[in-house]
This record gives sequence, structure tokens and C-alpha cells, in this order.
Amino acid sequence: MTIPKNKVCLWYEKDAEAAASFYAEIFPDSAVTAVQRAPGDYPAGKAGDVLIVEFTVFGIPCIALNGGPEFRKSEAFSFQIATDDQAETDLYWNAIVSNGGEESVCGWCKDKWGLSWQITPRTLTEALAAGGEEAKRAFEAMMQMRKIDVAVIDAARHGN
Repeated sequence: MTIPKNKVCLWYEKDAEAAASFYAEIFPDSAVTAVQRAPGDYPAGKAGDVLIVEFTVFGIPCIALNGGPEFRKSEAFSFQIATDDQAETDLYWNAIVSNGGEESVCGWCKDKWGLSWQITPRTLTEALAAGGEEAKRAFEAMMQMRKIDVAVIDAARHGN
């Protein structure tokens, strides 16, 4: 087994395994790869409790740590998922929100464990990268949205 040089570590109160399993279920190229149990009691749990879950999200190596209630997640960290069309945007957004998550603005949502996700259609990223009036119109359209509407972004890109 090769251990990656760098992994994303996410702190959970107690549901690391459930969260990692959910991500592995909804995102391609994602899997739970290991579950490690605490060898002894620790402040947030007992010997034998799930302590660390190793998993991937779209191939990105991550670990989830059941560390207790001391630290909370914030929007300062999020996963950005690039989508190809409205169907893929809807798939990921709806999976996160309908599983106890919540909507936010501009393509952001939060899962039931408090982790933020940006479900971002590539057409929006391309419009913003184009700069100028195209970027301005797409940005203004995005600022009115929760889940991104690809058709509205495409219309804004083209000045419609």
C-alpha cells in the first residue's frame, strides 16, 4: 500500500464512517479504503470506536477523523465539483441537499455533517475565465441562484 504524501483531513464529531460512505456512494472514483479503530480511550470516544476513515472523493485522498464536538466545519473549506451539464449538477446537488443537507447561494450547499460543496457547472467556470462582459453577465446571473441553472448561465454568456 502506498501512502499519499498529502491527504485532506476532515474533522467529524462522530459520523466519519457514515459521511465517507455517503460520498463514496454518490461520487464516481470515490471509495472508503480503510477504517481504523481507536486502540484506546480518547476524549471523544472509547477503545474500538471508529477513529479514522480513509476514503477518496473523485480520486482525492482524504481521511475523516471522529474527533468530537470541539471543532466545527466552515465554508472556508469546501469541495468544488465540476459538472458537465444540468443533469449532473442536479444529481450531486440533490443528493447532498436531500440527505439532510442545506442549500446555500451561488452553487454552494452543505451536507448534513456540515461540509460545504460547490456544485459548479463547467460552463460557469468557462464564462468567468473568459472575462469581460461574458463573465460579468454570467456572474450576475449566478448571484441570483442557489443551485446553478445551466441554461440561464448559457443564456447570460451569450447576452440573452
